[in-house]
Amino acid sequence: MSTTVTPQGAAHQQLPGFQGQLIGPAEAGYEEARAVYNAMIDRRPALIARCADASDVAKAVNFARERGLPLAVRGGGHNGAGLGTVSDGVVIDLSLLKDIHVDPNAGTVRVGGGCTWGEVDGATGEYGLATPSGIISTTGVGGLTLGGGLGHLTRKCGLTIDNLLEAEMVLASGEMVRASATEHPDLYWAIRGGGGNFGVVTSFLFRLHEIGTVVAGPTFWPVEDGAEVLSVYRDFLPSAPPELNGFFAFHTVPPAPPFPEEIHLRKVSGIVWCYVGPPEDAGDAIGALLAKVPEPLMHAVQPMPHATLQGMFDGLYPPGDQWYWRADFVREIPDDAVELHARFGAELPTMKSTMHMYPIDGAAHDVGKADTAWRYRDARWSSVFAGVDPDPANVDAIRDWSISYHEALHPYSAGGAYVNMMMDEGEDRVRASYGDNYDRLAAVKRTYDPDNLFRINQNIKPAAD
Repeated sequence: MSTTVTPQGAAHQQLPGFQGQLIGPAEAGYEEARAVYNAMIDRRPALIARCADASDVAKAVNFARERGLPLAVRGGGHNGAGLGTVSDGVVIDLSLLKDIHVDPNAGTVRVGGGCTWGEVDGATGEYGLATPSGIISTTGVGGLTLGGGLGHLTRKCGLTIDNLLEAEMVLASGEMVRASATEHPDLYWAIRGGGGNFGVVTSFLFRLHEIGTVVAGPTFWPVEDGAEVLSVYRDFLPSAPPELNGFFAFHTVPPAPPFPEEIHLRKVSGIVWCYVGPPEDAGDAIGALLAKVPEPLMHAVQPMPHATLQGMFDGLYPPGDQWYWRADFVREIPDDAVELHARFGAELPTMKSTMHMYPIDGAAHDVGKADTAWRYRDARWSSVFAGVDPDPANVDAIRDWSISYHEALHPYSAGGAYVNMMMDEGEDRVRASYGDNYDRLAAVKRTYDPDNLFRINQNIKPAAD
C-alpha cells in the first residue's frame, strides 16, 4: 500500500461510482461519523464508507479486501464491544440504507440494513403489525437480528431470526446473493444467530404478526423484595400463557416523569410486562403473579402501541453513555442464585446500571437447537449484567460490578453467552455460545469467507481445509 495515499484518498480515486459518502479523518463530520453508541469505544477508522445502496457496499468490501485493510460493518452502532468500528481500517456504514416496505397482505416487511427498530416498528405499527425487535428502538436491525433477537415478543412470536424469511447480502468476494430456505440455505442457516461473520446484509425480509396495542409497562418493588419477587417470577413465568412476556430487572428509578417523585433514585426490583392477548385479559394474566408477592411501589401497566413500548427506554439510554456488559443463558434459577442476584441487585454502582433477565421459552422453544445457528433453545432466560454511566470516571466501577456479578452467577448458567451481549471475551467464549453448531458454522464460514475478511465481530474462524 502506498505510504503517501491515504485509504480515503485511494477510495476517491478507485471508487468513482460510489454514490454515498467517503469520510476520512481530515474531513468535517468525521468525529460524529466515527462515534458509536458505547462511548467507552474510541476507535479511529482510516475510512468510513457510508453506503447508499448494495452496489456501494460491494465496492467498499472489494476495496478493503484488495488493500488488506481491516473491515467493520455498522448498522445501528449499538454493539457494546464496539464491533461496528475499527481503528486504521474501513467501516461500512449502512445508515443510509433506510428503505422499509410493509406488505400487509403478505404479512411481511422488507427492511434496509441501516434501519433502526424504531423506524420499522413505526412503519409496521400503522397496520397493527409487528415482528420481534428487542427492547430499545434505537437498536440497529442488522446487529440485533444476526445475533438472535430477544425482546418483548419472544414468548409469543419467537426470536427475530425465527421471523427472518430472507436476506440480501454482499459476500467477502463482493458478490451479491440472497439467502433463504431455497437460495443458499446453508448461509441462511448461519446468519440466523451467527452474527456478522458471513457478509453484509443490505436488506432483510421479516414475517409480521398481528400486534398493535399491547398492555405493557413496569411494576416496581423495593430492591429489598428482590429475592422474594424473583423466586415467584422464576416459577410463574414459564407456566404463564405465551401472550404474556415479562423480563425481570434490577433498576434505579430515574428522577423524571412518569415515575412518582417519592421513588425517584430508589433502587428497585421490577418486571417489565408486555401482554399481546386480548387487552381485557391482561389484568388477570399479570394479577396471577401480583397475588403472590408484596405490594409494589408502582404498577404502571396500561394499553399502548407496541412502538411506544419499544421506545420506553430510549430517553434513559441515549448514545454516549459508557457501557460494560456480560451475559449468560440460564436454564434454572436455584435459590442460591436468587440470593446472589438480590445481593448484586442491591449494589447497582450507578443510576443507569441494570440487570435484565429476558425470557426465552414459549415460541422460542418451538425451534430446534440445530435448526438455526442460535442453539440455546433449551434455556429459559438470558441474563444481562450491564454497567452504564455517562461519566468516564465511573468506568472501573461499572466494569467491576458487571464482571463480578457475571462471575458469581456464571456457575449457575447454561455455559454460553448471547453474542449480542458480549464484550471481547475470547474465542472459547464464542465457541461456547454456539456449542454443537460451531463446527457447522466454521464450515459455512470457509465457503463464504475463507480468508476471514469479516473478523471484526464475535469471530467464527473458517474451518481448515
